[in-house]
Parts: sequence; C-alpha cells; structure tokens
Amino acid sequence: MASKLIIAILVVLTVYLQARFWIGEGSFAHVDALTHQLDKKLAENEQKKFRNRVLKAEIIDLREGLDAVEERARTEFGLIKEDETFILLVND
Repeated sequence: MASKLIIAILVVLTVYLQARFWIGEGSFAHVDALTHQLDKKLAENEQKKFRNRVLKAEIIDLREGLDAVEERARTEFGLIKEDETFILLVND
C-alpha cells in the first residue's frame, strides 16, 4: 500500500514538473516568446539609434552654417535666391 502511494506521488510530481517545463512560466514557449520580444526591441533600438544620429548630424549642420538652412529652405519651402529663376521639370 505504501509503495502504491509513493508511486502515485511520484507520478503526480512528474506530471506537475513536466507541465511546468512545457507550459508554465519559464517553459520553452515562454522563453521563446521572450526571445522574440527581445529581438524586436533590439531592432527598434537600432532604428532609433540611427534616427538619433541623423538628427544629431542635422542639428550640428544647422548650428554651424547657413548652408543647411539654405538647403532646407530650398527643398521644403521651394524658396529661391534673388536673381534666380525657378525651373520645374515634370516627367510625363
């Protein structure tokens, strides 16, 4: 009788541990999901680092000279200098 009780306890314990191993927190599925989240966040961080470098370079250009300001005025606002003629080429 005692051996059957010990076997039953071991079976229940084994089933419980296997369930936690495959399904619960810390399981393969959980670790895999966390790994995918980490990879996604690292990729987002790289994109943001690149964007920050671009913005920092643009800020430095704007602080150091008027060339960047002139270029931005020309491209974004379509401004031209005095005595210049604006020509717009349109493809059909």
